[in-house]
Amino acid sequence: MTIKASCHCKATTFEVSQAPQTVTQCTCSFCSKRGSLWAYYLPSQFKLTSPPENVSVYQWGSKTVKHGFCATCGCGTFTETPDWSTGEPDFDNPKISVNSRLFDDFDLDKVEVVVIDGKNLW
Repeated sequence: MTIKASCHCKATTFEVSQAPQTVTQCTCSFCSKRGSLWAYYLPSQFKLTSPPENVSVYQWGSKTVKHGFCATCGCGTFTETPDWSTGEPDFDNPKISVNSRLFDDFDLDKVEVVVIDGKNLW
């Protein structure tokens, strides 16, 4: 089941290969201000369907994670990140986290929201 997503102005579009089982609300300073609900995918499950130049990137702190946003309207779109499941960055197992609030024609209210304490974890 492919799910399509788009930013507010539709200049940045992407799709993922399946619906998320859960989405994550992170309480870190960046995610709290951005308001995203993250769904996690392998790079092979994600496809950018708009020109790459429509995406700008923000990096902060260790510059380990690339936070994408639409270069036109500014909506936070997706991030490129190492796997952090062990508490340390695993660069051999990259992940794409997508802002599930951008999913088109998808009922996000039916997906469980998992809250992680990013404010105190990193």
